[in-house]
Amino acid sequence: MNPNLHYLHPYPFEKLAKLKQGITPPPDKAHIALSIGEPTHPTPHFIQETLLAHIQGLGVYPTTKGILELRMAIAGWLSKRFQIPADALNPDTQILPVSGTREALFSFAQCVVDASGNEKPVVVMPNPFYQIYEGAALLAGAEPYFVNTTEATGYLPDFDSVPEAIWRRCQLLYICSPGNPSGAVMNQADHEKLLGLADKYDFIIASDECYSELYDDEAKPPLGLLETAYRMGNSAFKRCVVFHSLSKRSNAPGLRSGFVAGDAKVLQHYFQYRTYQGCAMPLLTQHASIRAWQDEQHVLENRRLYRDKFAAFITILSETCVVNKPPAGFYIWLKIPAHCKLDLLPGETTDCAFARQLFAHENLTVLPGSYLSREFDGVNPGAGHVRIALVAPLDECIKAAHRIKDFLFLLGK
Repeated sequence: MNPNLHYLHPYPFEKLAKLKQGITPPPDKAHIALSIGEPTHPTPHFIQETLLAHIQGLGVYPTTKGILELRMAIAGWLSKRFQIPADALNPDTQILPVSGTREALFSFAQCVVDASGNEKPVVVMPNPFYQIYEGAALLAGAEPYFVNTTEATGYLPDFDSVPEAIWRRCQLLYICSPGNPSGAVMNQADHEKLLGLADKYDFIIASDECYSELYDDEAKPPLGLLETAYRMGNSAFKRCVVFHSLSKRSNAPGLRSGFVAGDAKVLQHYFQYRTYQGCAMPLLTQHASIRAWQDEQHVLENRRLYRDKFAAFITILSETCVVNKPPAGFYIWLKIPAHCKLDLLPGETTDCAFARQLFAHENLTVLPGSYLSREFDGVNPGAGHVRIALVAPLDECIKAAHRIKDFLFLLGK
């Protein structure tokens, strides 16, 4: 067995299941699940119709690179969305379709990390983080280095705190903007700083932008790494690779469709890796993906639905605690109020106690923040927070807000 397997932590939802084990919630309250970031808005009908129209594609082996029409549709979307000239992206060398960004974010590290040297390589990542980053680093033989995101930093990573010795060993940097779980968005200055560091210390930036199409202000869509790189004169997108998906944008998590784009030299090696990995996207999925990337109306409607849920949820909950609306994403990153009188089990953090007791009292599931982070530099930045995914229908989100409000009132007595 790969000796690095034993370094892997249990997945957050495995921990959550254990936390809830043995608890019988009130039977008169229907369960509301706000723990998993799984979109539940309807998948556009045209995606389903296109899948059926190309069902014969099941009889054909798909190629790793995918059909040109898909790569051209992706290039067109990237150009329009991130204000990059149409001729700046080569569909043949700078775009690869992937079977969902989860597999791509993981496999990318296996491809680009070189653990053959005398010094152990480092993969830098935000903390809290999408646990795939950590697992990918560990199984590639690298050392994860966590950069805390706290309330004091606006829930953005404090990259100024990273020692030079770490940057010298860094081979890969994962960033996530809009962030999971906070929804915080990096600006151009943040990107420019990281691109400067990547040039100086020769590492690759893997920018997870899967939440980029879920944002509050239509006049201020989140910035993309390729957008900043092009503005800086890095028209070849050197050391930049971005990851996008239809899961959140188009409410199609089961489609398993996304793409990576950026540095042609890096993607040439990644393409070679993927020809052996065997994750080619089925032809019918490719045709459905073309339709999805070419349509923006369903994305506009998607954002409207989330805005309605945020507005209703926050209006109700703000009567009891401080709750901030994120600029993007579909999570509420709730800081547990200091007045809460929680019954802590031995060694239990406040966020775990909050999630456990909320389930016991209200039959409502949220995710403890400490499950999404690691203690680093004496701090677990996820502790004291819970992640609430506003993925349920509006009426369920409203019920959930009232239940959390009642629970907070009970804890404050």
